[in-house]
Amino acid sequence: LYLSKIQSLRTVAALEDCAHQLDLLGHSLSVQISRERGSTSTQEKDRLVQLKADCQFICHHVTKLCFELEDTQSFESIPQAMEEDEAQKACISPPREEEKMRKEREQALLIQQQEIEDKKDQIHTNSTSSASLCKKSSLRNTKKSKTTILSTQMAKESWRKAQLMDQLELLQKQMEEEARFHEETVKFLQTQYEEFQQRLHKWKQQTKKMQQEKQSKLDNLGCKRTLNTDKLMEMRRMFKEMERVVLEDKKEQELKRQQEEEAKAATTIQAYWRGTMVRRGLGPFKKLDKNIQGSRSSSIAQRP
Repeated sequence: LYLSKIQSLRTVAALEDCAHQLDLLGHSLSVQISRERGSTSTQEKDRLVQLKADCQFICHHVTKLCFELEDTQSFESIPQAMEEDEAQKACISPPREEEKMRKEREQALLIQQQEIEDKKDQIHTNSTSSASLCKKSSLRNTKKSKTTILSTQMAKESWRKAQLMDQLELLQKQMEEEARFHEETVKFLQTQYEEFQQRLHKWKQQTKKMQQEKQSKLDNLGCKRTLNTDKLMEMRRMFKEMERVVLEDKKEQELKRQQEEEAKAATTIQAYWRGTMVRRGLGPFKKLDKNIQGSRSSSIAQRP
């Protein structure tokens, strides 16, 4: 069996809802199984486990059928799934139960086929009703097109006006903010300028005071230098005077020493010459020599 694209999509939506409900049922069964405890609830627990397995089996094949409908717009996997399930259970169940289960599955298959036919009819009726609704809506749309065009134009114009008003208000706010920021900036710069002027005046006074102090120090140093220069000149003059005096004293001492040496040499020479004259009886020492010899001879004669 093949369906149209719209019918297959609607069937897929219904089957996805069924799969979701089966997932919820399986989850509730899992919770109920976890709550069952003790040996008294063993049969009930087995029944719940079987129901959970059936839910998982059906959910699996429903999901597979959804994919098949989306891809090929057909549902040929249902008979194959039923045959596979019957083959699996035939290997496990005994012959009597196999016959019973086969009949039950045939009945279930017939019921599912009947439901599918009913759904096809419902889909067909829905498609016809949707086509009629589309025609009616198209007629209504053609009638309302003119009014909607005018209303849309008016709405666009009003929206544009509102947008322009919003932009104007935004620009006014921005201008006010800029003016306020400008005033604050001017005030801040004015205060900074006044502070800098005060600092500059203070620095000028400090610089002038420092210059005066340095100038006074320079004047003092100049005076001290002048005094030191005068002292140095005086000391140089005194040194030259002392040097001159020392040189004169040295000259006088040298002259005096020379004179003393000359006098001593002259005295030595005179003594030597006098001794020589006396020894040799030269000059005025001749008579004296004879008198001395006579006195010597008389003294010798007078001796006993």
